[in-house]
Amino acid sequence: MSGPVRTEPLHDETPLLATSDSYSVMVLQRGYAEPQGAGDVVRADGTVTLVLPRAWTSGSSRPMAPSVDGGTETALEEAVRGPILVDTGGPWAREALLEALARQGVVPGDVTLVVGTHGHSDHIGNLGLFLRAALLVSHDFCLPGGLYLPHGLCEMQPLILGSGLQVWATPGHGGQRDVSVVVEGTSLGTVVVAGDVFERLGDEDSWQALSEDPVAQQRSRERILGVADVVVPGHGAPFRVVREAVKRSEDLVCEDKEAT
Repeated sequence: MSGPVRTEPLHDETPLLATSDSYSVMVLQRGYAEPQGAGDVVRADGTVTLVLPRAWTSGSSRPMAPSVDGGTETALEEAVRGPILVDTGGPWAREALLEALARQGVVPGDVTLVVGTHGHSDHIGNLGLFLRAALLVSHDFCLPGGLYLPHGLCEMQPLILGSGLQVWATPGHGGQRDVSVVVEGTSLGTVVVAGDVFERLGDEDSWQALSEDPVAQQRSRERILGVADVVVPGHGAPFRVVREAVKRSEDLVCEDKEAT
């Protein structure tokens, strides 16, 4: 039976690399948010994460065909055949993003899907690099050329991208249309790439001030902490989620009887 939840640093996993039978998850660029001078000035950039199908090989991606044939489900199946990028960082980090992709043997034309967790410039500032990819930005899903498809994503209904790969609606930080990517069954357990639902490890004293809907975001945070083993936040290092076991009342009674 699960009990209280705590979070702690994830050591010796820089950059984060988690693998499963279906996907590898790697943090390409760690986000940051650093105060600059007096007042509320902050220098920031968002985390960029690569989700790579294990069966993919460099150069094997096919360009997305802007067609409604087969509907949204078929389009999503095609979109996850190649590299998936979760957020793109800000436009000022364009060259760093290209270099990080190249180190993994990926060029922008290989990327078949870009998920933007929300619409802030430090998270979707490089969408223009991925003209051949399908885009899922907040709750909008479109194919190259701007062909938008319906999908039904909501808090009660995740968007299934593949085996062990989902997009969740996690509103709060940027309003009602933020999303997170959930990768199950990895070597580190369930990894949730959460955008700015979590700014960083230990953000309890600050996230509310940056939230457009703190009530919804608190709900999203609790939902993620209920399933995640590792959280990739929007502006900091990945961190672990540890659940402490709580003994059932009948077990406690048995222990008391044994002690007497």
